[in-house]
Amino acid sequence: MELVPYTVRSGNTLFGIAQFFQTSVEDILKYNNIPNPSQIFVGQTLEIPAGSAEIDYYVTRPGDSLWTIAQRNNTTVQRLTELNRLNNPNVIYPGQLIKVR
Repeated sequence: MELVPYTVRSGNTLFGIAQFFQTSVEDILKYNNIPNPSQIFVGQTLEIPAGSAEIDYYVTRPGDSLWTIAQRNNTTVQRLTELNRLNNPNVIYPGQLIKVR
């Protein structure tokens, strides 16, 4: 199982993070020694046990676009938009975690 670093953003919950990574809240708590699941904070970096070996992630860098990420990963902008539930495929941010498969 791969541990993926994830930085908590405003509006995140452990349940939502667990769903995104196809893992459980319990596993996130265990791997991060979090005693109270209600106490995560914006900016906190969590090690997430990614649940599916078939899912790959990419951390965006300055200058990236969904088109360049799609090209590097033999997929399409439409597929990345769907996988990541993006409202606007033209807006991504450095440090954003993007599912590529």
